[in-house]
Amino acid sequence: MEHIALINKCILNDRKAQETLYKQYFPKMYIMCRRYTQDDDKICQIINDAFLLVFKNISKFESKGSFEGWIRRITFNSLADFFRKENKNMKFLLLEDNHPNCTNQSRTDTNDDYDDILSKINTLSGSFKEVFIKYAIEGYNHKEIGEKLQISEGTSKWYLSEARKKLQLLFQNTKASLEYGG
Repeated sequence: MEHIALINKCILNDRKAQETLYKQYFPKMYIMCRRYTQDDDKICQIINDAFLLVFKNISKFESKGSFEGWIRRITFNSLADFFRKENKNMKFLLLEDNHPNCTNQSRTDTNDDYDDILSKINTLSGSFKEVFIKYAIEGYNHKEIGEKLQISEGTSKWYLSEARKKLQLLFQNTKASLEYGG
C-alpha cells in the first residue's frame, strides 16, 4: 500500500515523492539501459527522459500489472527512441503486454527481418516466452524474473536457455531453407 501512496503523491506533483520514486527505480533502470550502452551520460539522459514521461503520465497507470514493469516499458521506449534518433537504421523489439502477437504501434518502418525475429519469438510458448522477453527484451535479471513468475532463479535460467535453443533452431531452419531453396 505504501506503493500506492507514493504514486498518489507523484500524481499531485509532490517533488519529494518524485525524488523517492526516482531513487527507488533508478538502479534497476540503469542496469537495463547498461545492456545497450556503456556510456553513463547516455544512460542518465535516457533514464531522465523516461522519468519525465513517468511523472507526466503517472496518473494513467491503471494498476494492471506491476508498476515496475510499467516504468521499465517507458524506460525501454525512451531507450529505443534515443537510439533511433542517433541511428535511423537501428531496430528495437517493442512488445505490447495486451496482445501476444502485436508490436508497438509506432513501429511502422519495419522490415522483413524484424518481423521474422518477432514471429519467431512469438512461437515460444508459456514460461519460455515470458522468461525470454523479461530477460532479453525488458532487462530483468533471473532473480527478478523468479520473483515475478514465482519460480526459482535456476528455473528462470533453464527457461531462458531452452528458449534460446528453440530460437536458434528456428533461425537455423530458416537459413537452411533459404540456402536450399526450401
